[in-house]
Amino acid sequence: MLKIGITGGIGVGKTIVCRLFQVLGIPVYDADTRAKWVMQHDSALKQELQTAFGQETYTSEGQLDRTYLASVVFNNQERLDKLNALVHPHVGLDFERWAAANATAPYLIKEAALMFESESWRQMDEIIVVTAPLDVRLSRLLKRDPHRTEADIQAIISKQLSEEEKVARAQHIVYNDDQQLIIPQVLALHKQFLSRSGIAK
Repeated sequence: MLKIGITGGIGVGKTIVCRLFQVLGIPVYDADTRAKWVMQHDSALKQELQTAFGQETYTSEGQLDRTYLASVVFNNQERLDKLNALVHPHVGLDFERWAAANATAPYLIKEAALMFESESWRQMDEIIVVTAPLDVRLSRLLKRDPHRTEADIQAIISKQLSEEEKVARAQHIVYNDDQQLIIPQVLALHKQFLSRSGIAK
């Protein structure tokens, strides 16, 4: 089973690339969405998070208090690293269960913003990096998230691996720079992955 990772910084357009693969019939695992689910439903992880960050991490009704957790970790790199170190292994196990359940697909896609930072690239056979110039990303994000300032976005970007390093570590690049069409790029990759899976289209 060929496992393909998709990553890239905030605002590069990972979601639209993944949607194109889904339209082509390829299962896509959204690591960020699943991480939220795992944090809410994995009892072992809940205990680990409460031990690390306090009982306030979950409300009296057992719901994850995202606002509290964000306030605790966002400007504290040590605590953010601790959070990621606790969550990512559980998400990795969740992905493996999902992959087993989708074993009949020609290949699988895992989307993760922190693919390299979390070491989850090690579960993948190859990595696609979606990339876009910083000014294009900022413009998209200011329109998409009007509650955020440019300084907010720059702060998020500064916490992520640089575009240059992501691109250097990838086997495939999708350029979503508003200059090149992304559909032909995705179709070319799809054809390549199908061929490698023994399915020619």
